[in-house]
Amino acid sequence: MAQMHSGNPARTVAWASFIGTAVEWYDFFLYGIASAVVFSKLFFPNYDPLVGTLISFSTFAVGYLARPFGGALFGHIGDRVGRKSVLVTTLLIMGVSTTLVGLLPTYDRIGIWAPIALLILRLLQGIAVGGEWGGAVLMAVEHAPPDKRALYGSAAHMGAPAGLILSTGTFAAFALMPQDAFLAWGWRVPFLLSIVLLCVGLFIRLKIAESPAFEKLKAQGGQSQRPVSDVLRSPGNIVRVALLRCIDGVGSSTYSFFAATYAVGHLGFSTSVSTMGNVIGGAVGLVSVPIAARLSDRYGRRRVYMAYVTFAMLVVFPVMWLIDTGIPVLFWLAMALGLGVANYGQYGSVSAYFAELFDTRVRYSGASIGYQFGGAIFNGTAPLVATALTAWSGSIWPIGGFIALSAVVSLATAWLSPETARRDITVDAPDGPARSADLGAGHVLGR
Repeated sequence: MAQMHSGNPARTVAWASFIGTAVEWYDFFLYGIASAVVFSKLFFPNYDPLVGTLISFSTFAVGYLARPFGGALFGHIGDRVGRKSVLVTTLLIMGVSTTLVGLLPTYDRIGIWAPIALLILRLLQGIAVGGEWGGAVLMAVEHAPPDKRALYGSAAHMGAPAGLILSTGTFAAFALMPQDAFLAWGWRVPFLLSIVLLCVGLFIRLKIAESPAFEKLKAQGGQSQRPVSDVLRSPGNIVRVALLRCIDGVGSSTYSFFAATYAVGHLGFSTSVSTMGNVIGGAVGLVSVPIAARLSDRYGRRRVYMAYVTFAMLVVFPVMWLIDTGIPVLFWLAMALGLGVANYGQYGSVSAYFAELFDTRVRYSGASIGYQFGGAIFNGTAPLVATALTAWSGSIWPIGGFIALSAVVSLATAWLSPETARRDITVDAPDGPARSADLGAGHVLGR
């Protein structure tokens, strides 16, 4: 199939990254929403509702725990073979896995095999999205003009709020059905619709060109034979990326998934009202991400990232208060502020920032492993921690402290991190991949 070369190739690749990532995050977020309101009833019915929710969120967490393995596996392939082939493969795995969730028999049909099959499909989702992020971001960043790397790279991150809007909007629409019909078959339809989105995403991704930075490296015969091993020899930036994701992981999972459970179970909202908060947060995020990206291209990665993390820390307790009022409009406002502005605004910097920390020959592996390792630690466990804190305290306020603490971790990490906005990412460090894979605090240039 012919590749897309006409017009502005960087813009074409950015759009392809956005659409493909939106499809993958539709699939990934859909599972999280169903974990909050459906799976505990249909796949774990023999438990107390709170215990069933905790177990359901545990299968949700498994998807995040699988993501570093996907990052390492597909990072190796992306650094050895190319970015584009990985993007097609991960999209296929994600789309097929999600469609199969919609076809699964429930516990009352096949017993213990139902949650086991659900767990396996969630593992496949995690592996797929673990490889997806790095490829989508690198294709956009490596095609972009130097002064627009954050803007073009943010297209992949804009796929997250777009996927959130699609998944929660679709799920909320079917949740308006009578409860019996929704639990019998209505919840399955959003999962089955994934096959349509998969076809759209594949059509677009098969037509884009390979990354010019990787093509240059390949022409010079400069690919690493063991990119994962090479980047792990000097893991400083992998750890840095993971810790920078602390506030993003805790905030996004808490606002996106736990808040929906809390709104239904504690505030008495309907499923459609609670999930509408995610739609609103995602819509605001679609605006926040490119604005933050343009600021990042102009003022630098660290400065803009730290500004958004500081805002996230300052706004968290007002957001908790808005949620706890039990008033739907104020709940939606809380999601717009906490999720849409504070959380998604951070994404404007990190796509380019994380890519710029690594050399081309190990960039896919390094950025993916760091990003997905942070996701496994923070995104995957946040709904569990938030549910446990609520059960222990009977209040939402400890969750505000949990999010604020995560912001402190990310702020401290950013303060000790280098500025990368002016780096030439087409030229590898002269003394090999270890140098750029471990930029220490002594290399901070932009304070």
